[in-house]
Amino acid sequence: MPTRRFGIIALALMAASAALSVVAATRAPAPIDVASGGLSLDAPLPTRVPPGTTIVIGDPTTQAVLEHNGWTKGLAFTIKWAEITGGPGITEAFHAKVLDGGSAMNIPPIHAAWIGIPVKMIAVRQRADWRDHPTFQLALAPRARIATLADLRGKRIAYSPGQAQGELVLKILKAQGLGPKDVTLVEAPSTAADAYINALVGGLVDAAPIGAGAPTKRYLDAYARDGARVLPHGQRDDFQTLYVREEVLRDPAKAAALRQYVQLWARAIAWQNDHREAWTRIYYQDDQGLSPALAHHAAEAEGHRIVPPNWDEALKLEQASIAVMAAETRRKPFPAAILFDRRFEPVVAQAYAQAQSATRLAQAGAAR
Repeated sequence: MPTRRFGIIALALMAASAALSVVAATRAPAPIDVASGGLSLDAPLPTRVPPGTTIVIGDPTTQAVLEHNGWTKGLAFTIKWAEITGGPGITEAFHAKVLDGGSAMNIPPIHAAWIGIPVKMIAVRQRADWRDHPTFQLALAPRARIATLADLRGKRIAYSPGQAQGELVLKILKAQGLGPKDVTLVEAPSTAADAYINALVGGLVDAAPIGAGAPTKRYLDAYARDGARVLPHGQRDDFQTLYVREEVLRDPAKAAALRQYVQLWARAIAWQNDHREAWTRIYYQDDQGLSPALAHHAAEAEGHRIVPPNWDEALKLEQASIAVMAAETRRKPFPAAILFDRRFEPVVAQAYAQAQSATRLAQAGAAR
């Protein structure tokens, strides 16, 4: 398969990943020393949070909502927010054991398992209207000479095997009857906001998946006059998760704190849906520094976020993702179920349902 690599960041990430010990993803959990207070991963989640408990979380969207509404006041634990986003950054922080949990798409947990970092998903978020509101768009370089997805044959495409963008590229190719051998995959993570846009403009790649919100608008506003375009890809790319290091869940205090945190996480998603103007202002304008017009575009591109009532579909989607990525990366497939801690499943679903009910009651009261 033709593959090229560019960028210092990409080389550094590859070196860091290579340094990690590769462990079979299906390995048995480490023995638990019950005398020391270790919690079994199949034990009921603790509900009591001991004083002094702290969890370190990289989850900027939830952070913005919680801080805006004052929902962290009075919690029985402390949340230490980490300025870490995206799979590569979370993976490195997990390896260094400086982060308990982070928010990313569904591919980073798979990648973490393959490089020997046991992780568990404790919350799942999707989009009710994912066909009309994709997470990514396939952006085309100004001089790419690509009219349809079928024209990707022989082109250079940005590719990150440890991120959702990488899986998306493979799914797009497969849908067109193409494989990695039919294109040149230019391997580099999209860790910086404009990494792929710079690669497109600089002529390093012909196509790249970029965020469907602000990144797409910025790209087209700046380079459409030169021939830049985006193509709808039609692939599902809405699987977002909150995941943690497995060993964190063996700590009863942190497990209890995370049980409460995922309820706030679900409540925050409902709040984002119900308070679009406030959400646009506090996150996209105040936190991300976007202009009002660009912030509005970014918020609209999100669509309607939901917390599924169960994780059956998510597990099937994850298993399919494992198959796609395993075939390309030559890793061993494994059961997707080992990535999910389903003890959190009813906790998150109930919290989201309650938040929705509260909104409906408030709306009904206001209408009277």
